[in-house]
Amino acid sequence: MAEKHIDEISGVETTGHEWDGIRELNNPMPRWWVWTFYATILWAIGYIVAFPALPMITDATKGMLGWSSRQNVAVELADAKAAQAGFVDRIATASLQEILADPQLSQFAIAGGASAFKVNCAQCHGSGAAGAPGFPNLNDDDWVWGGTVDDIFQTIAHGIRHAGDDETRVSEMPAFADMLQPEEIKQVAAYVVSLTGTPSDAALVEPGKQIFADNCASCHGEDAKGMRDMGAPNLADAIWLKGEGEAAIAAQVRAPKHGVMPAWLPRLGEPTVKQLAVFVHSLGGGE
Repeated sequence: MAEKHIDEISGVETTGHEWDGIRELNNPMPRWWVWTFYATILWAIGYIVAFPALPMITDATKGMLGWSSRQNVAVELADAKAAQAGFVDRIATASLQEILADPQLSQFAIAGGASAFKVNCAQCHGSGAAGAPGFPNLNDDDWVWGGTVDDIFQTIAHGIRHAGDDETRVSEMPAFADMLQPEEIKQVAAYVVSLTGTPSDAALVEPGKQIFADNCASCHGEDAKGMRDMGAPNLADAIWLKGEGEAAIAAQVRAPKHGVMPAWLPRLGEPTVKQLAVFVHSLGGGE
């Protein structure tokens, strides 16, 4: 039997393994750690037997307890829908004014509308509903088609320029490049800028004002504050949908961009559209 070797510096027995004069100390793991490790192995075996664990080609082992996370989630979703059913049924039969007048129902509608907004509307209007160029900001109480809860419901339900919906909102701004000279477009853009800021050339404002009166006031109003029945935006509030500045305004006058919004009523159903309308109204609807 080989004689045990004790390391001179640490006083610990070595394993007998040596590499280039370096000996390996025999420092086994503490017994409590070893037994804990064995216990985790036994626990893992028991878990595999009791619960779904091992993936197969088309399925997985079921486990002796028959538990399933998918079934658990399905039960929780069913319970949540059952808890919401009473509120959803009330929203389906109540008018928008009745929903707003009921604090409990209004709170539920705002929460449900916020959830529906994140899934269906945030892609265009942003997660915080602040909008982007070409997509309106829903927080600023500036509305092209009106900001009452009924107006908002109508817009969401039937969309903007949505083909196939007879009640969709439609406004078409002509391409004035076919009607006005380039200099006239420059003048009217300077006038529009002058309503809220300083144009690049003040001499263009007066002739631009006349061009506006002749060509634009019929939709935007003589004071340029817009006409919601026409879907014509307010040009005197320094809030811009398509772009800010004379160049952007001139481009819109020359060849206007017309956005499209889907009609959500056929997709989401009336209760969800009502909740969306109440939620959006809570953000900036002040009418």
